[in-house]
Amino acid sequence: MRITAVTCVKNEGPFLLEWIAFNRLLGVTDFLIYSNDCSDGTDTLLDALGAYGVTHLPNPAEGRNYQMEALKHAAKQRLVKRADWVWVADVDEFLNVHVGDHTIPALVEACGDPQAISVTFQFFANGGIESYEDAPVIAQFTRSHNPDLWCAQSAIEVKTLTHRDFPLQYYGAHRPFFRDTIDKEKRPRWTDGSGRAVPHKFLVAANPRRIRKFPAAGARGFATLNHYALRSLDSYLVKNDRGDVNRENRAFDDTYWRERNDPAWEDLSIRRYLPALKKALAGMKADPQIGPLHQACVAAHVARRDALMAQEDYAAMYAHLRGLPELPPGERELMKELGLVA
Repeated sequence: MRITAVTCVKNEGPFLLEWIAFNRLLGVTDFLIYSNDCSDGTDTLLDALGAYGVTHLPNPAEGRNYQMEALKHAAKQRLVKRADWVWVADVDEFLNVHVGDHTIPALVEACGDPQAISVTFQFFANGGIESYEDAPVIAQFTRSHNPDLWCAQSAIEVKTLTHRDFPLQYYGAHRPFFRDTIDKEKRPRWTDGSGRAVPHKFLVAANPRRIRKFPAAGARGFATLNHYALRSLDSYLVKNDRGDVNRENRAFDDTYWRERNDPAWEDLSIRRYLPALKKALAGMKADPQIGPLHQACVAAHVARRDALMAQEDYAAMYAHLRGLPELPPGERELMKELGLVA
């Protein structure tokens, strides 16, 4: 089974090796990675990873919509067209498969060989970790929101595995789309992360507010998508400075942090991958070309953190984020309504 992962990056150098090694454990055979405006060595490191199935291309976007332009370009590439499955995800997202041998083929089998599988996010909190450490993200951050409730919402976003026979119109960042004129009997077989048919309105993109999410309750029986959007406070500061890969010059305010920094739930299940992941990472870092390039990215990340902390505005942001309450906006109110807190 050929599985191609597609992603876009900007200054993600310190985290690339873990994400690539992890996805290879899942069964990913090829990576199509687009980069733009990197200043930390991300692009140079990607160019050195060909032996690990990585194809690195400059982002083709001419405007600000980097991700969608890259996905439009990716759909025409041989790596994507020849793949059995295409996995569109970001470098801070880790597919945690709970069935079989914990690989994508095992997930596909458990879901009954559909044409698409949409796996629900679980947002992992910062957990009070302030300092960046060159260590596996999946080991450091273990607490998240209640899996079925995020920021007073029961509908939570997804990312989607897409099979080659999906009647594709175009890839979206969260799910593929098919033409609304397609015959009903030709609509794709599409499941959630428990092998259940996705809700009809999600399937046909009938509700603009629900085209990339659906109720999370019961949706993670076979797989969860662990999203480490915050990481350490140091790394979040650098991320805020970098902006969002999806759009040019979009900053993250404290709402983004507060919504995702909910430590109500402990989930250690992804640690099942750690022994094999650490072994794979050690091999990559021992490579005489890859190891130094990775260390250069790490050094650039730390140097940028130091430079930002020397600026009054960023030092104030750091202190502000450190002092914010743990519960995200709206959740305490809902908990009071449900009688869970006084």
